[in-house]
Amino acid sequence: MMHPDTKLKWISDEKGFGVVATKLIPKGTITWVQDELDQVFSPQEPANFKPLAKELLEKYSFRNNKGEHILCWDIAKYINHSFRSNCLSTSYNFEVAVRDIPIGEELTDDYGYLNLSESFVPEDEGVDRKVVKPDDTLDLYKEWDSSLEPLFPLIENLDQPLFELLSEKVKAEISSVASGDKKMLSTKNLYLKPEKSRI
Repeated sequence: MMHPDTKLKWISDEKGFGVVATKLIPKGTITWVQDELDQVFSPQEPANFKPLAKELLEKYSFRNNKGEHILCWDIAKYINHSFRSNCLSTSYNFEVAVRDIPIGEELTDDYGYLNLSESFVPEDEGVDRKVVKPDDTLDLYKEWDSSLEPLFPLIENLDQPLFELLSEKVKAEISSVASGDKKMLSTKNLYLKPEKSRI
């Protein structure tokens, strides 16, 4: 489920639709949680889909570390990629704002941890990285971890509309990481180890 203070908006002909903030979303806010309404398809299921359904699943879903295809039921499926994304995924099935997101700013993800089936070249953002690759997690997890772990103490102290969607186990993990009793589960765990192939 996407944070309630967001809406769908046309971004550009190149990007299509995207998700923008309708209120200030402070750094450390949980911006998305995988919930019961999201569809989860086993790695084998898409092989039986009709070609158009396969194409749309490839476009609008992501793969987790089990190779399952996660298709978000709400506007979360319209989150666009950015090499300078303002949201990052954790290994606890939720995403968090890594900096303040003002009203009207687009919420973005780094598609590098979504276990893409093939590389793609997004629009140039003036950074060294130019291509999103299926194995980006192996190269970038340390950078993502260093951005995420300091945010855990903020998570418990902010208004979190999506907090109730987290399992009790994940809530306890957040507390343990925030207090320093536990190390955050690395984003390296998002990586799908088996050889990748198109659905």
